[in-house]
Amino acid sequence: MTLTTPARAAAASGRPAVRRPNRMRVWATRAPLLPALIFMIVVTQLPFVATLVISFLDWNALYPDRRGFAGFANYGEVLTDPDLRGSVGTTILLTVTVVLVSLLLGLLLALLLDRRFRGRGAVRTMLIAPFLLVPVAAALMWKHLLFNPEYGLFNGILRAVGGDGAAQPDWISEMPLMAVEAALIWQWTPFMMLILLAGLQSRDPQLVEAARMDGASDWQVFVHLTLPHLRRYIELGVLLGSIYIVQNFDAVFTLTSGGLGTANLPYTIYQTFYQAHENGLASAAGVVVVIGSIVLATFALRVVSSLFREEVSR
Repeated sequence: MTLTTPARAAAASGRPAVRRPNRMRVWATRAPLLPALIFMIVVTQLPFVATLVISFLDWNALYPDRRGFAGFANYGEVLTDPDLRGSVGTTILLTVTVVLVSLLLGLLLALLLDRRFRGRGAVRTMLIAPFLLVPVAAALMWKHLLFNPEYGLFNGILRAVGGDGAAQPDWISEMPLMAVEAALIWQWTPFMMLILLAGLQSRDPQLVEAARMDGASDWQVFVHLTLPHLRRYIELGVLLGSIYIVQNFDAVFTLTSGGLGTANLPYTIYQTFYQAHENGLASAAGVVVVIGSIVLATFALRVVSSLFREEVSR
C-alpha cells in the first residue's frame, strides 16, 4: 500500500493522519448562512456606519445648505450640554432603580415558583404575561387603567377605602419618574424571574438535602448555597436588563412625553432629531448610547459563556 506524503509523515511520527476538510464542502455548509449574514449587515451595520458619519457633521435639517464637517464638536456638546447631561443622569437613575427592584421581586417570585404547589403552571403563566405585552400597550395600560386620576384603578381603590373624601392624587403629575419606574418594574420583573428560576432549577438537589441533614436552616441554605449558585444568573439578569432599560423609549414617551424630569437619553435623542432637527448632534448621542450598550453586552456575553462552561464542566 502506497502512502501519500502527509500520511507517511504521520505514520512515521506515530500520530493519526489529519484529514483536511474539503473546501467545497465547507462552502456548501456555509452558503445557506450568507443571505442571513448579508441581511444582518444591511439592516444593522450600514445604518450604524451612516449614523457614525453623520455624527461628525454640523447638520440641521432646517438649514441643509449650511451642512459641513464638525469633527468631534457634536460629541463635545453631548458631554457638556446641560439637557443631555441631565438625561444621562435620569437614564442612570431609571436603569439602576428598575433593575434592582425588578431583580429583587424576580428573586422572590422565583423562590416561590421553585416550590411545588397546586396550580404552579397557571401561576407561572400569569406572572410571565407582563413581559409578553407590547411595551407601548403596557405603558398605555398603566397610564389610563391604573394612573388616571378620574377613573384609574389606584384612585378607585383609595376612594373605596377612604370614601369620597379620600385623596385622589394625579400619579403621573405628582410623581412622574416613579410612575415610569413602576411601569417598567412591572414589565421586567418576569424577565428577572425567568432567569433566576432557571438558576434555581439547575441547583444540585443533593447538596441542599445534605445541608438540611446537617441541620442547616432555610436561611442558611439560601445564604450559603442558593445565593452563591445564583451569582452568575444575577449578573446576567443585571447586564441584560441594563442593556434593554438604558435604551427604553416607550414608557417615557407614552406616560410623560419626557416632561417633568423624566427625559432619558433615548427620548432626548428623539427630541434632538425630530423636534430640533439637529441630525449631527442626535447621531452623536446615538453613537454614545450604542457604545455604552456594546460595553454592557460584552460583559453579558462573558457571563453567558462562563455559565455555559460551568454547565459543561458538571
